[in-house]
Amino acid sequence: MRLYVYVLEAKDLHVKDSFVKLRVGRRKAKTRIMRNCSNPVWNEEFIFKFRDVNDELVVSVYEHSDESNFFHASSGLIGRVRIPIRTVTAEDSQTLPPTWFDLRRSKTEKFIDEVAGKVLLIVSLHGKGNVINQSSVTNTNPKPLEDSSASPQDLIGAKSSSNKAVKWKPNKKSIVSRLERLFHKSDEDTRTDNSSELSSATSDTEERINGHLSESSFDEAIETLQLRSNGEEMPENLSGGVLVDQVYVVSPGDLNKLLFSTGSQFRRELAEHQGITNLEEGTWSWKRGDVPCLSRIVSYRKPATKVVGAINATEEQTYIKGDGWEFAVLVNVNTPEVPFGNAFNVELLYKIMPGPELISGEETSHFVVSWGINFLHSTMMKGMIEKGARQGLEENFVQFSNLLAQHLKIPNSTELLNKGHVLSAFENNRQSNFELARQYFWNFTVFSTLFVLLYVLVHIILSKRKTTQGLEFIGMDLPDSLGELVTSGILVLQLERVYYMISHFIQARLKRGGDHGVKGQGDGWILTIVLLEGVNISSLDSVGSSDPCVVFTCNGKKRTSSVELQTHEPQWNEILEFDAMKEPPSVLYVEVFDFDGPFDQATSLGHAEINFLKYKSSELADIWVPLEGKLAQSSQSKLHLRIFLENTDGIETIRQYLSMKGKEVGKKLHPRSPYRNSTFQKLFGLPAEEFLVSDFTCSLKRKMLLQGRLFVSARVIGFYANFFGQKTKFFFLWEDIEDIEVLHPSLSSLGSPSLVIILKKGRGLEASHGAKSQDEEGRLRFYLQSFVSFNVASRTIIGMWRTRTSTLDQKAQVAEMSNDSEERSVLVEDMECFLDVEDTKMSKLYVAELPINIKSLMEFFEGGKLEHRVMEKSGCLDYATTPWKSVKPGLLERRISYQFNHNISIFEGKVTCIQQKFPMAAANTGNDEEEWVVNEVMSLHDVPFGECFRLVLWFADTF
Repeated sequence: MRLYVYVLEAKDLHVKDSFVKLRVGRRKAKTRIMRNCSNPVWNEEFIFKFRDVNDELVVSVYEHSDESNFFHASSGLIGRVRIPIRTVTAEDSQTLPPTWFDLRRSKTEKFIDEVAGKVLLIVSLHGKGNVINQSSVTNTNPKPLEDSSASPQDLIGAKSSSNKAVKWKPNKKSIVSRLERLFHKSDEDTRTDNSSELSSATSDTEERINGHLSESSFDEAIETLQLRSNGEEMPENLSGGVLVDQVYVVSPGDLNKLLFSTGSQFRRELAEHQGITNLEEGTWSWKRGDVPCLSRIVSYRKPATKVVGAINATEEQTYIKGDGWEFAVLVNVNTPEVPFGNAFNVELLYKIMPGPELISGEETSHFVVSWGINFLHSTMMKGMIEKGARQGLEENFVQFSNLLAQHLKIPNSTELLNKGHVLSAFENNRQSNFELARQYFWNFTVFSTLFVLLYVLVHIILSKRKTTQGLEFIGMDLPDSLGELVTSGILVLQLERVYYMISHFIQARLKRGGDHGVKGQGDGWILTIVLLEGVNISSLDSVGSSDPCVVFTCNGKKRTSSVELQTHEPQWNEILEFDAMKEPPSVLYVEVFDFDGPFDQATSLGHAEINFLKYKSSELADIWVPLEGKLAQSSQSKLHLRIFLENTDGIETIRQYLSMKGKEVGKKLHPRSPYRNSTFQKLFGLPAEEFLVSDFTCSLKRKMLLQGRLFVSARVIGFYANFFGQKTKFFFLWEDIEDIEVLHPSLSSLGSPSLVIILKKGRGLEASHGAKSQDEEGRLRFYLQSFVSFNVASRTIIGMWRTRTSTLDQKAQVAEMSNDSEERSVLVEDMECFLDVEDTKMSKLYVAELPINIKSLMEFFEGGKLEHRVMEKSGCLDYATTPWKSVKPGLLERRISYQFNHNISIFEGKVTCIQQKFPMAAANTGNDEEEWVVNEVMSLHDVPFGECFRLVLWFADTF
């Protein structure tokens, strides 16, 4: 939707030079500077686009100064007013009439809630023709928005605004004449006249919708549709699939007019190209109902094909969204003359959205057409009908796309706003430490301290030498009055405060980190993140501001942003890159901390997860991420990011990945054809960089068996089945899997072994319809059976899951051990290694004699409540163990994982352990199973140099 803001004038500012800044979401604007005037008059109009009615309009008035040095800032905030957009939409006319708003200082200032002046505003969701006459304002041309990250379609100029103005001839003069009087009356009269006039305009809108729009032009119909837009969400693609998905160099409004305007030349050419005759296009009219909708009827005769003869078809086209920059048209196609034509209708969904930004600045449109079938009643021919409809639609829309490409330009990869072009804009956009220090220390505390310190020093210099008295001695002059004592105390407190500020600033600057500006190295998947800004970042203190910094985690690696001091709306403009990863990343974890001294004492202000599989690369290139958490959700905190994920080595990286996976799973894996990859991506709606590794025919067991196909890719595992037209489709990430179990053949599994995939709690909820059950811990369980080759399928699936979720150290060890002897083959299959105690030089750490028998002591290593309680009391969080399993005769093994709390380690690192135990009798000690040895190898993660070492522990229990 569009928000029209008219900045008229201000009064009682107590400054001579001033200007106004406006912000809605991430879009900003600024008025011209008015000089030598404490009651400035701007009379300027601004137009903003917004998607969420929960956003707010922030109007800030600043003092301007031509000087710019350390002791005089270039501008200072006079006051600010916040107007929630919801208050505008709540008005019957969706307009706030001319109103004087009080300018108040921020709560962080010393003068809380002090009125610093007033500003006169008009805020409306309607156009200029509905609110204010152009002749009554000296300068009503819309100002270009100052937002380098906004796309060209977001920047609405004066020309486009005038073109979009409402052209209601019968009422325009009356509206203008009445609204002109708004600026020559008192505030009370203004409010009365404006409300009555706008209600008249509203009634005129209803009159056009109810009775007269059928005779109006297509442009007027779309303008009326825009005025009635209530911020509806863009609908999801239909279930049948996507027929067209392309970007064109044209504005969304022009593309909409080309495709759906009455008498469109493109439609005529398409009909002639496809052999369609008797084309009749009805006029667009408002369809009565609870919610009036804009629709029309189109009829035509389709030519004969090899299967059916010439048939008549009727389309009912209905706008379900049209706000000026996004359009969605639902088309219901009825073909009763085809076989079983009365049993179904074909639905088409045309979506026109703003496309990616071009380097040249031209507007683009993202055009998507999807389809689906609505069966009116059940029939046994659903599969045949669906297959025939799909084939016919694909042929028609190939011709449609080819003809559209002749009329419109398709941008190539070099024209799109690529990674290099985006990053170049931010490389030299960081403020210097001097500028940051000036902003941080420009406050009353610092200046009052300097004043008191200067006052005391001058007093010392000017004071005369006097004789010692009381308890004084030479070199020590005690305060002689209460005033001197109070002044000294104030000076000490102020110096302590300034010292804290200086140390805090230095620590924050040092926390800027060495990863800022460091380029990713190596060949593989390189992840680049541009951290632009944050909005409404919460604070633990309801009065003060926070010192936010952001930590990004991906594939076990972390990158940390710099700290922005004392702000709710930080501006980072930083570039952070991750080194090349052999595993294509699935999820990026984002967490915002409030920096306060040492980083281990930082407090989380919100967190988020970005699933790369749910976004296209164009969407990730400019994304707003809402933060989760109590503080973040209450403040509606958001981060503005630009994310680029690229494969630097092309197909060679994929071949190397498949070769590595082949060694790990014991089966050679080959790259799939581009066609199979494309089909797999379209089937599950995955991005273009996702590639298929393998697929298996199997059955999904729920209440009954469902025959389908299991797909395994680098980042997901998915299942698809089509049972007489009833489709079942889902997928989840490898990281979502907690365990995979193999069940032996049984009567219930029809004599075939089964795989049980158990997801982590709260994970994979989108795939819950495919799960057979949910256990008492809230974990989804998926049962798969009837594989053609169970051994190959299970080895591939289990091997990929273990290597995907294991640590980088363990993956490297697996590669090193691939040529080891058969004695360690069991460990190779488990994809983890265990160091032999003999290879490690051990030192005695702890010896104790306990008055209990060995059997009772060994129960501590059984993973029971005692072990968990002791380890948690020792500072080990999320302590988890696996059951002991026999890896060799007389040798048992299990795995342990936990995380240190900050009292044990300031890094709060994660720990994974492998424990092996065997009786001393196996070592020829002579004590038959009365003495035990437990070996443990600890791998520390997220600690400095954690990849360079391991800890080896040796426990000996003797009688």
